[in-house]
Amino acid sequence: MAPATDLLQGTLDLLILKTLALESMHGWGIALRIQQISKDALQIGQGSLYPALHRLEYKGWICADWGASENNRKAKFYSLTRTGKKQLEAELEDWDRLTTAIALVLKQV
Repeated sequence: MAPATDLLQGTLDLLILKTLALESMHGWGIALRIQQISKDALQIGQGSLYPALHRLEYKGWICADWGASENNRKAKFYSLTRTGKKQLEAELEDWDRLTTAIALVLKQV
């Protein structure tokens, strides 16, 4: 299992943006979704998740509103902004270029 600190810098932001592209979620829900989709390979701790959420909110890529969670507790729900959707597209293009370049190097070495 790879903790968030083992992810390439910026990868956590991409994972959060992609997760929020589907629906608004609270922080714990985002972490669980990433863990579930990665089949438990990625576990995002609170010490990585919440600073990333605050950073993305500061950049204007996500916004937050208070609401009730599944267990009826007060929680901050995050959603993608219009700027965040554009950023997600750019991040996905960058990710494709990066992974293609890494794959080329790994095939040659």
